[in-house]
Amino acid sequence: MKNVMFKLPTLALAAVLWVAAANAADLINGAGATFPYPLYSKWFSDYQKIDRSIQINYQSIGSGGGIRQLIDRTVDFGASDAPMTDEQIQKAKDPVVHVPMVLGAVVVTYNVPGVKAQLKMTPDIVADLFLGKIQKWDDARITKLNPGVAIPKDHPVMVVHRSDGSGTTAIFSDYLSKVSAEWKEKVGTGTALKWPTGLGAKGNEGVTGTVKSTPGTVGYVEYLFAETNQLSMAELKNASGNFVKPNVKSVSQSAKGSLKQIPEDFRVSITNAQGKESYPISGFTYILVYKTLSADKGKKLVSFLKWAVQDGQKTAETLFYAPLPTELVKKIEKKIADIQFK
Repeated sequence: MKNVMFKLPTLALAAVLWVAAANAADLINGAGATFPYPLYSKWFSDYQKIDRSIQINYQSIGSGGGIRQLIDRTVDFGASDAPMTDEQIQKAKDPVVHVPMVLGAVVVTYNVPGVKAQLKMTPDIVADLFLGKIQKWDDARITKLNPGVAIPKDHPVMVVHRSDGSGTTAIFSDYLSKVSAEWKEKVGTGTALKWPTGLGAKGNEGVTGTVKSTPGTVGYVEYLFAETNQLSMAELKNASGNFVKPNVKSVSQSAKGSLKQIPEDFRVSITNAQGKESYPISGFTYILVYKTLSADKGKKLVSFLKWAVQDGQKTAETLFYAPLPTELVKKIEKKIADIQFK
């Protein structure tokens, strides 16, 4: 009887260990951009109903962190709102594939006491706000552009920016570098910057919360965060000279207007795109994977990527993301098919 009592727990423990090992083999880890996190969460949940053998764990730590963890090989995939630089790709040593997943917009959001209207802003106003050159909300350029809006007198401007490495910052600074020679010279483009003024906050969540709770602030966040938190968003003058509101349609127009300029590796900037209805601060968000993956996890990850750029696009718009243009999806599918296994 003693032997039986000893063997049963041993068998049970072995079974538990086997299940744990199986689950670990099916766990795919990713990390990176905060912007696509709500959509990725839904996609991972939806896809698990299709393939129950897969579990995808994603840490929303910012694009800079996602790229860093991919390079360090501590995750199976990274995620970024900005493509990797040549220097980052060299650090990765092995070839990296950029897979565009959806499109998003970076919006200029503000909290001006008593102002409910959607303020119009030109590129020079946006640049000078974040350079710290416009220090009062009743600046003559702002009031002239927004007649009839009761902007409070002498209310100071407080800039809120990202404190972490961020693809959102990369897209925003890329736009500012295109429209402002002074910004390009003094600050430049990147996921992390030496800001001339302002208060840092972590993640799109941090900037959103600070702007929402602090009168007089101006910041930049992904469109989704501003929309779901009911933040005020500026109507921006685009490259064609039209004032455009951020929305799914205007972001899609930016991509369509840039299709001929998209290179084979998909590392592209579509900020300040031409087109009457193009929203000027738009960009892709990417999943980053090595071109050669381990066979066990790699094949499952590739199957998910194929599903995401096809069926997954159907749910993008419901969460305020712009789906990929159909013409581009075909090219992305070919790039995914080139991923190899070892």
